[in-house]
Amino acid sequence: MLILGQAVNMSLMDISKIFSLLQPKEEDERSERSQALNAAVSADDVVLLSDLLSQESYRKAVNARSGWGIPVTPLRTAAALGHLRCLEVLLEHGAEVDSLDVKAQTPLFTAVSGKHLDCVVALLKAGADPNGSQYNNCSPVLTAAREGDVDVLRELLRFGAEADVKPKVPEWATNATACRGPLYISAVYGHLDCFKLLLLHGANPDYNCTDEKMLARIKQPKTVLETCFHYGCGEEYVQLLVDFGADVYLPTLIVDKFMKQQNEALALLLKERVCPKTLMTQARLSIRRYIKLPDKEAGIDWLDLPQMLRNYLKHNTTELL
Repeated sequence: MLILGQAVNMSLMDISKIFSLLQPKEEDERSERSQALNAAVSADDVVLLSDLLSQESYRKAVNARSGWGIPVTPLRTAAALGHLRCLEVLLEHGAEVDSLDVKAQTPLFTAVSGKHLDCVVALLKAGADPNGSQYNNCSPVLTAAREGDVDVLRELLRFGAEADVKPKVPEWATNATACRGPLYISAVYGHLDCFKLLLLHGANPDYNCTDEKMLARIKQPKTVLETCFHYGCGEEYVQLLVDFGADVYLPTLIVDKFMKQQNEALALLLKERVCPKTLMTQARLSIRRYIKLPDKEAGIDWLDLPQMLRNYLKHNTTELL
């Protein structure tokens, strides 16, 4: 009777624990195998990694997460460390190319952050989304623009990344910062090559944001021109914006002491406000707007035009000088 009474008093939690001990620990085993894969990747041991993945049990764990702090997949580890061969082996054995970590960062995002160009290219060729995760407010393009990594940025844009910012926050959270995309970032950080590359790939030269709802919720959205003057970017940035069709009448510029220090840039803007664009310039702007492809340079190459005119459309005017 005493034993029976003890059994009756046993809690449901105790019973659950007993049953859990009787069940196979599949998750624990997957985690252990993922940890072994991560260790091989961390050591950049391609031979060991290939040997492990030749076993079905390890192939089943290729997308499992392990590790202290932020558990990660082996592919994410390879992307973060720039271990290209390990990354390629993982992809060959079914690693999920756009798997997310707890920060909603993809392996591509991690590779871009680490400036691992070869890994970036390999992931893009394997089908990685060049825009990153829709759940992450940052993106690979924003990261490359901030870091001034023009080679990485070029590959992202070549594979169809969006040059303009797209809203990823709810409407109630919309603010001026939310609509400042890669073009703003490259100007603020002084990365002229990235600034020009984004414009070449169709970045909006006025707001770098094409979402009308987002702009409408902001009382005074800043144009890219205003941002350039505010941060003292200089004449080269203003000239590029003018060349790519920025509305020089759009910003309500107040000429203060900071703007007066940028005499050449300010003179250029004021000149553009009174002098009409040439017909060649207007034709170039119209043709570029007509091309809706993400990679405008590729679109220009498909046009049945002499090479000299294609170069002009790409703003490569060396032959015309």
